[in-house]
Amino acid sequence: MTTVLGHRYRLHALLAAGGMGEVWRATDEMLDREVAIKVLRRELVADPGARERFRDEARIAAMLLHPNIARVYDLGEDGDLAYLVMELVTGDPLAEILRRNGTLRPEATLDLVGQAARALEHAHRAGIVHRDVKPGNLLITEDGTLKVTDFGIAQTATSSRLTATGTIMGTVQYVSPEQADGRPAGTASDLYSLGIVAYECLAGAVPFDAETPVAVAVMHLQEPPGPLPEDVPDATRALVEQLLSKDPLERPGSAGNVAERCEDLRQAMISLREATEELPESPVRPLDPERHSRALLTCLTAGVAVLGVLTGAALVHKPTDATLSGDDRRTTTETPVTPGSEPVSTGKPSVVPVKPRRTAPVTIPATPSHPAPDPASTTPRALGSDDKV
Repeated sequence: MTTVLGHRYRLHALLAAGGMGEVWRATDEMLDREVAIKVLRRELVADPGARERFRDEARIAAMLLHPNIARVYDLGEDGDLAYLVMELVTGDPLAEILRRNGTLRPEATLDLVGQAARALEHAHRAGIVHRDVKPGNLLITEDGTLKVTDFGIAQTATSSRLTATGTIMGTVQYVSPEQADGRPAGTASDLYSLGIVAYECLAGAVPFDAETPVAVAVMHLQEPPGPLPEDVPDATRALVEQLLSKDPLERPGSAGNVAERCEDLRQAMISLREATEELPESPVRPLDPERHSRALLTCLTAGVAVLGVLTGAALVHKPTDATLSGDDRRTTTETPVTPGSEPVSTGKPSVVPVKPRRTAPVTIPATPSHPAPDPASTTPRALGSDDKV
């Protein structure tokens, strides 16, 4: 092949080859910049329909200026060659990334689908339907930016005449049911194809595949897609299922709506991941036998005190300055005495450390046969021999 096209574009290396032609890495010697050159196959140059579609691709892509759409700079002919000069996108097609990795995480899938949806929204607002959205036409740059390419079979009001009625245009695994049925493609058709791309990113395979293109087309028309993997979040699953609706009217209203939902779902995933990563370590600690024994002894001691209350023993709490230091509160138990007798000292008061009390002291209600103590009295009344509890 000629190494210089149009006395300006010097070819360096073959990047890809497809049904329409080859894509070369080249240098625009006039502007001193690297570009990509798409060269139409020689056997197609003599086909008026193929050449017209090639020109249409240049005209359509030149209309679209968007960060997620690969730009077209020039269209030319050199002898028996027709070529298209495009922005050189350094990266890989999504098809190659899926071939290497198998699947993508839901968060990464939503990011790429959202970028593609923004590009399609821009094209749709310009009255352009891509009609061939697939991983091979989605280039991913080194910094993660997605670029939609190949508007070769895109449809506009002026190019629709190139498609005969009943003819399927596009790659059969990604065409919408209406395209498979030979009906005109609309903006919702691009959304269906984008749903197939999202499904493939999450599941590692397209939802419909068979030995013949006709069998695949029938599956698009009649078969529901298989379930996505269980680790796909419900909201993401619901979005993909809506994109793959057989009825165009049941799909999202616009590519812009899809882009917004993808971004919302992705941000929710990021927030959830960050919140999970910032959780403190579990407060559960290994059992300390010594500490466990002390706690058990304290519980038993408290149980004995409660049992004393239930059997009629009077517990008088006398907090003093000495016993209210910090959290160290103590309960003093005195031996009951009868009226007219001197208090009998039991020696050193029995002291039981307890936890700080946060409620009012427990009082024993008077029995029906004896009136309750006068609340105005501040002196505790000792139990007499005739008193009953």
